[in-house]
Amino acid sequence: MDPAARTPSGPGGRPQGGSGVALAGYEAIIDHAELELELAGRGDVEGLTLLAERWDRLIAGLPETPPAAAVGLLERAELVHERTRIELARLREALLADLATARRARRTAEGYSGHLRPRPRLDRSA
Repeated sequence: MDPAARTPSGPGGRPQGGSGVALAGYEAIIDHAELELELAGRGDVEGLTLLAERWDRLIAGLPETPPAAAVGLLERAELVHERTRIELARLREALLADLATARRARRTAEGYSGHLRPRPRLDRSA
């Protein structure tokens, strides 16, 4: 069994013990990934966009090869990222369905209007 898997867990399944300082960056990655998942679940695309720079800063401070104790944290982060990907795919499908509905409604409205000349969107007398 991997030693990282035997590390006692604290709240949220995060390892506890003397290696906490070395793992702080990896714990921050999980916190970030969970925030992304929450925002994706709410459909907050703008919030997700704002997090991109934070992600870059988080990973910039990590070593190229993670310590063995970080393996469990990284696996958990990967699972959270997969859930986020699924949420984003759902959001995309919902947006595409809404767009299709709006297009269909517009075509229907245009059909009812017949061949009327399109009116300008701006009142020229103003």
